[in-house]
Amino acid sequence: MASFIDQARITVKAGSGGGGAVAFHREKYVAAGGPDGGDGGSGGSVVLRVDDNLSTLMDFRYKRKYAAPDGAKGEGGRRKGKSGENLIVRVPRGTVVRDAETGGIIRDMSDSEDFVLARGGRGGWGNSHFATPTRQVPRFAKSGLPGEARDVVLELKLLADVGLVGFPNVGKSTLLSVTSNARPKIANYHFTTLYPNLGVIYVDEGVSFVMADIPGIIEGAAEGAGLGHDFLRHIDRCRLLVHLVDVSGSEDRDPVADFEKINEELRQYSPDLASRPMLVAANKVDLLSPDSDNLERLRAHAAARGLELFEISAATTRGTRELMRAVAGKLSQLPPVIVYEPDYVKPLAEAGRVEDLRIERFDDVWSVSGAWLERLLGDVNLADYESRMYFDRQLRRSGLFERLESLGIEEGDTVSIYDLEFTYER
Repeated sequence: MASFIDQARITVKAGSGGGGAVAFHREKYVAAGGPDGGDGGSGGSVVLRVDDNLSTLMDFRYKRKYAAPDGAKGEGGRRKGKSGENLIVRVPRGTVVRDAETGGIIRDMSDSEDFVLARGGRGGWGNSHFATPTRQVPRFAKSGLPGEARDVVLELKLLADVGLVGFPNVGKSTLLSVTSNARPKIANYHFTTLYPNLGVIYVDEGVSFVMADIPGIIEGAAEGAGLGHDFLRHIDRCRLLVHLVDVSGSEDRDPVADFEKINEELRQYSPDLASRPMLVAANKVDLLSPDSDNLERLRAHAAARGLELFEISAATTRGTRELMRAVAGKLSQLPPVIVYEPDYVKPLAEAGRVEDLRIERFDDVWSVSGAWLERLLGDVNLADYESRMYFDRQLRRSGLFERLESLGIEEGDTVSIYDLEFTYER
C-alpha cells in the first residue's frame, strides 16, 4: 500500500511575458505607414485550486516542478501576442501553503477560492507605443517581464470538526464506519489506517459534522516515532477530540495507562492541542470480563480530569448514537474550525550593481533592463507614493543615474524601464 503523503516541497514558475514587436505598416498606396508593432502577451500564472476529490498530496511526490507557459511575442499590425494559459494546480482542501525559506504561511486553502501563487509576467510593449511627433520611426520594443518563481511547502491539515485519537487497534476506524458514510479499511492489527479517513456524521435534520479517524498514536509520536508528526498535525484544526480507549483488556493493556500516554504525546506535540475539549469513549465494553475493573478505573480517572465518559461498542454499535449526539451538542458550543491567517511577508527586492544592468540608447530613449531591476519593479506599487519613493531610492543607490549621465543622457530624455517610463531631470 502506498504511504500517505501530507507534506511536499515544490517549485513553481509563472510564465514570462512575450516581447513587443518592432514592425512598420506596409501597404500599397499608403506612404509612411508608421510603426505598428504589437505588444507581447502576458505569461500564464500558477494558480492553486481546491479539489475535494483529493485527500492526499501524493501527486506532489512524483512531480515537484510546475511551470506555466510564456506569453507569445507581439506581431505587426498591432497584433498582441497570445497570453500564456494559467497553470491550475489542484490541492486537497485544508492544504496550508508555506514559504519554503521562512516557513511563513502564504495561504490556507480551506475555502473554495482560487489563489494565484505565482503571477505571470506582463508582456512587453511593441514599437507602436513609442511613436511621438519627434520620434516617428522607433526601431525598438520592450521585452516582457519574467514570471514569479518561488519554492513553497504544501502541508495538509485536515478540515475536520472532530478527531478520533487513541492507540492503534482501539476501534477508531470501526466507529467511523458505523456512524458515517466512510468506509475505512478495518483489520485486527496495528496501523491498519495508514492515512486519515474523513466521515460526515448526520445526527438530526440540519445537524451534522465531519469526523476524522486519525491513525493510531504511540509513545514517542511527538518525536516522530511510528507515524509521528505526519498525523499528529491532522488534529491541529479539530475543535473536539474523542479519545477512544480499549477497556476490554484484550491485548493485555491497561486503559488508564494508555489514556495518559496518548495525552502526554499530545502535550509534547502541542500544549494548545492537549487543552482542546475532549470526550472519552470506553470501547469494546461487549468484550469486558465480568471481574475486570478497567471500566470503573477509567471512569474515575476521566471524572477526576473533568471529562465525560461514554460506554460504547463500535462493533455492535452499542452507545454510538448517544456518543454522536453528545459530540454534536458539544460542537454547538465551540467556535468554528481553525483557518490559519497568512503571516508571510515577502522581503522587498533591493538594488544590485549598476554594472549588471543593460543600458541601450534609441534616439532620446534610454532603455534599462536587468535581473535585479525586474525583481525590484515587481515588488513596488507605482500607484503608491511611498512605494515610488522606495523605488527611486534604490535606483539612486545603485548608481544608475550617475551611469546614465556618464553615457550622455540629457535633461528631457526618456528613461524606459520595462513598462515604466519617466522623463529624466537633473
